[in-house]
Amino acid sequence: MRTSLVVCFCVFALQCFQSMLGAPVRGAGRYKAAPASEKSPDLKKRAKPPHPQGSVKEASPSTNASNTWNRPRCGVPDFPNQKELQYRGRHRQRRFVLHGGRFDKKDLTYKIERFPWQMDEEKVRRVIREAVKIWSDVTPLTFTEVHRGIADIRIDFSSYWHGDNLPFDGPGGILAHAFFPKTHRQGDIHFDYDESWTLGNYMGTDLLQVAAHEFGHVLGLQHSRKSKTIMSAYYSFSYPLRLSEDDKLGIQYLYGVKPQVLPPPPTPAPRALVLKTETNELNPDACQTDFDAVSMIRGELFFFKSGYVWRIRDPGGSARLESGYPALASRHWKGIPTKIDAAFEDKSGNIWFFQDDNYWVFDAEMHIRGPESIRSLGLSTSSIQAALRWGHDPNYSIYFFKSGSYWRFSPHENRVESPQPRSMQYWTGIPEDVDAAFRDTHGFAHFIRGRQYWKFDPVAMNSLEGYPRYVGMDFFGCRNE
Repeated sequence: MRTSLVVCFCVFALQCFQSMLGAPVRGAGRYKAAPASEKSPDLKKRAKPPHPQGSVKEASPSTNASNTWNRPRCGVPDFPNQKELQYRGRHRQRRFVLHGGRFDKKDLTYKIERFPWQMDEEKVRRVIREAVKIWSDVTPLTFTEVHRGIADIRIDFSSYWHGDNLPFDGPGGILAHAFFPKTHRQGDIHFDYDESWTLGNYMGTDLLQVAAHEFGHVLGLQHSRKSKTIMSAYYSFSYPLRLSEDDKLGIQYLYGVKPQVLPPPPTPAPRALVLKTETNELNPDACQTDFDAVSMIRGELFFFKSGYVWRIRDPGGSARLESGYPALASRHWKGIPTKIDAAFEDKSGNIWFFQDDNYWVFDAEMHIRGPESIRSLGLSTSSIQAALRWGHDPNYSIYFFKSGSYWRFSPHENRVESPQPRSMQYWTGIPEDVDAAFRDTHGFAHFIRGRQYWKFDPVAMNSLEGYPRYVGMDFFGCRNE
């Protein structure tokens, strides 16, 4: 009997200089791909899913420009009979394509059955949360991870034959596939366990890019006709990850627009008028200044300059500057020095501030220690320039930086490992003198010098390509530098 299963089966063909090895090639954020027939004569025959309405024409060199043919793409056939909706604006046309089915509820659960060997479980969970968030940010959909029982969406990392007659093929070639709603395997997303999964670099296949694309399919979207969309058939490496207008229109057609939550009416704060005198026209301009220190505190990003602080919410997503900032840092931490050299938050939630040869410790906004000499921590220097919390909990460390050198500080022992510093040469691509440093929610370190910053890969241990970039443009939305 002819099967009626409609399968989203994503094939990203990767080619490097040694195409038989399937290793990625660095360059312009793309991976080049060879036609499947050159790698394995029966690959397309083996991987192509059945379709209830007969044969489906795949993209071919005769119907695509040669450079498009060589780009990696998802193997979902671009069905000619699928419903395509068009929205015409004043100056442009937007298109998205639907599979035809959708989930009948908007509060969805997902479960990760198995994990890849290249990433620890918590990092994979963060990637999946980020992948679903781009869809929930624009729709009423919610996604909740569950660890047992039945889930609406099931995520698995498998090798070769794994029970759905759509085998993986080892490193390279087929990366992932997913199943549309209203099919007998709706909600299944499978990733090839043997791929070189990475995050935020060109050293392998970016898990966040692929996961976001597969979630679009599992929610009911086909491939978009437009390029530079998440639902484009062609894989591209692009950070930060954002929905295009076409992606947003498609998912909102299926599930609706996210309801707007009106902010509560402002309540007058007694004696709060004193804060207005603290934030006046003499405040530093974030687009025209460098910063003394930067720290991730309670999941929010704080920039410090000359006694003032800027507060950025949701730095890993739709980052936005909190209203009422910049404000005096003493508004949060009474007794904090006017100018600080470095800051970090430890695992207990205590915030450490450094100025010259002293440091202070606050529990939230309560002053609990300091000033105390930094030499009591084992440091052999009279001051530091930056502090970075680095590593996975609970075995994280704090790194202090100054003038091309660094010290490793153990928060458990409350001392540096050695009073003698090490050279910054081990932090490849990072300038010797840095003004500030912090670790983002994805595990990347950021080093700031002047008005520019470098993003550091924790796996490859080097600065990412395309850096330095300007702090004002990326964090404060400044138009130019």
